[in-house]
Amino acid sequence: MRADAARNRVRVLEAAEVVLARDGLDASMREIAALAGVGVGTIYRQFPTKEALYQAIVAARQERLAEMAEELAGADDAGAALFGFFDRIVADSTVKKMLVDALASAGIDAKAGAPDIRGAIGTLLARAQESGAVRADVGMAELVALLSAACLAAQHHNWSDDLRVRTLAVMFDGLRRATPATGA
Repeated sequence: MRADAARNRVRVLEAAEVVLARDGLDASMREIAALAGVGVGTIYRQFPTKEALYQAIVAARQERLAEMAEELAGADDAGAALFGFFDRIVADSTVKKMLVDALASAGIDAKAGAPDIRGAIGTLLARAQESGAVRADVGMAELVALLSAACLAAQHHNWSDDLRVRTLAVMFDGLRRATPATGA
């Protein structure tokens, strides 16, 4: 891919996320093109259908999450890294669900071509446990269940940022290792 085409692709994906978050599945390709600073033809050359564009957005979002998890795996504060990553996933879940639903209605598997981030989450969990920030009895199954529940609740009840932060703080307190001084 030529450098200008690659830059256009990135701008289109970024603009599409903004327009989709604002307008939902009724997002206009013209508005996406205008925000990206390209012509509609540029979008259709790279993404022949709206569904192809949505699938590319989901894949790009997953790639960014995978990259973020890899970066956080080396963080000095392993607990803050895990909890920050968890918060990011919940914060992004509503837009992602909208995209996944649009793809599913078109008969497209949203996970096709998107990286699986479970391994990265497992690494973050293991590091947080090794550092003493997270209880040793928490496994991937429990963490994924809590993450899924928080994402579903945020989507279903349209959580504000403040409610998300407060709710996740309660969940994170439950994940933390008990300290001898407080017994909590």
